[in-house]
Amino acid sequence: MNNLQKLLAVITIAFVSIQPVLAQQTERVPALREKVYSQLARAQAVAEEQNNEAGIKVLESVADRASSMNSYERAMLWNFFGFMYYEQGDTAQAIDYFARVVNEQPIPASLEKSTLFSLAQLTLSEGQLDAAVNYVEQWQQQASADELPKAWVLKAQALYQQGDYQKALQPIAKAIAAKEQEGEVAKENWLILARAIHYELQQTREVANQLEQLVIHYSKPEYWLQLAGVYGQLEQNKKQLAVLEAAYQQGFIEKPSELRNLAQVYYLNELPFKAAELMKKGLEQGKLQSNLSNLKFLAQSLAQAKEYDAAIVAYRRAAEQGDTGELLAQAAQLALNLDENQQAISLANEALSAGALKNAGNMHLVKGMAFVNQQQYSQALEAFNRAMEFDAVAAAAGQWAEYAESQKKYQQQLARQGS
Repeated sequence: MNNLQKLLAVITIAFVSIQPVLAQQTERVPALREKVYSQLARAQAVAEEQNNEAGIKVLESVADRASSMNSYERAMLWNFFGFMYYEQGDTAQAIDYFARVVNEQPIPASLEKSTLFSLAQLTLSEGQLDAAVNYVEQWQQQASADELPKAWVLKAQALYQQGDYQKALQPIAKAIAAKEQEGEVAKENWLILARAIHYELQQTREVANQLEQLVIHYSKPEYWLQLAGVYGQLEQNKKQLAVLEAAYQQGFIEKPSELRNLAQVYYLNELPFKAAELMKKGLEQGKLQSNLSNLKFLAQSLAQAKEYDAAIVAYRRAAEQGDTGELLAQAAQLALNLDENQQAISLANEALSAGALKNAGNMHLVKGMAFVNQQQYSQALEAFNRAMEFDAVAAAAGQWAEYAESQKKYQQQLARQGS
C-alpha cells in the first residue's frame, strides 16, 4: 500500500465513522462532504491506473471549485496534491501544498499535527533549516509526551545541519535520556547523531560513549573500528587493543589498512610477536601487499620479538623493494647479534655497496666486530680503521681497534712460542 492509498484509507474511515462524531463534538471544524470525498477518491483511482501526473490533473480540475469548499475540504485537497507531488519526487511542490494544509483553518487537530510533522521532515531534507525548526516547534506544541522525543531529534538534526552544535546537543540528549528512562534503547540514528554532534564539539570522551552504545546495541564493523580509533585518540591503548581484537575475532577486520592498524596496535602494546604473526598471515593470504612498508614492518616486529633469523629473511625481502642499504644494514646488525659472523660481514658489504646509508661507518664497525669474533684481527683492524673515518662511530672503532691490536699481538706471540 503506497502513501496515497494509506491516506485514502484514513479518509474513508474518517468519512464513514468519524464525520458524525466530529459534527457532535464541535462546529468549529466543518465536515468532509461526500461529493468532495468522491472527487478525491477519483483522483486517487486515476493516479493508480495511470500515474501521479494524471491524478494531479484531476485534482487541478477539483481545485477550480476550491472556493466553494470549506476549510477542511480544501485542506484535504492540498494534502492530496502534496502526497502526489511527493511521490513524483517534487519535494518543493509537496512542501508548498502541505504548507497550504496547515494554513487552512479550521481543520482537525490530527490533520494539522501530522502535516506539521511531514513539513518538518521535508524542509529538513531540503536544507530549509529555519523552516524545519519552526515546524518542529509548532508540532511539538501539539505532541503527546511519548511523541516529544521525535520532535527533539528533528530539532537536533536541523540545528546540527545549521552548524549550531551546542544547541543541537540538548534536544538529542533529552531524546536519548527519555528512551533510557523507559527502559528502552535509543534508536540507532539518534546515537549516530549524538556521536556526530560530540565529534564536532571535540568532546572525544563523549564520542566514545556513543560508540560504546552503538557497539553494544547495533553491532556493526564500522562502530567497532571507530571506537578503537577513538580509544587510540584518548590514549587508552589497552581498550583500543581489546576492541580491535574482538572486532578481528568477529571477522570485522578484513581491509589491508585495518589489518595493518591492528598489527601496529599490537606492536605499540609491546606484543611484537602477535604483530609479526598477523603481518605474516596477511602477506601469505594475499590480504596485505608484499611492499616495502609491510615487509619492513614485519621485519621490525620479528626483530623486536627476538625472532632474529626470521627478521633477517624479512629484511632481505624488504630490501628487494627499496631502501636497500638501510635494510641490509639492519640485517647485518641482527646477524652479528646471532654470532652469524660471516653472514654479518656479507650483509654489511652488501649494505655498503647499495649505499645511501645514514651511518656507513657502523657497517665497517660491524665488519670489524665480526672479524674479531672469528679471530681475524688483521681484517678487523682494516675495518676499524675505515670506521674511524666516520665521526659517529670513531670513538667506538678506536676502542675496538686497540682490542684487536692487542689480540693480534697476543696471537703472534703464541705463534712464535709454538715455532
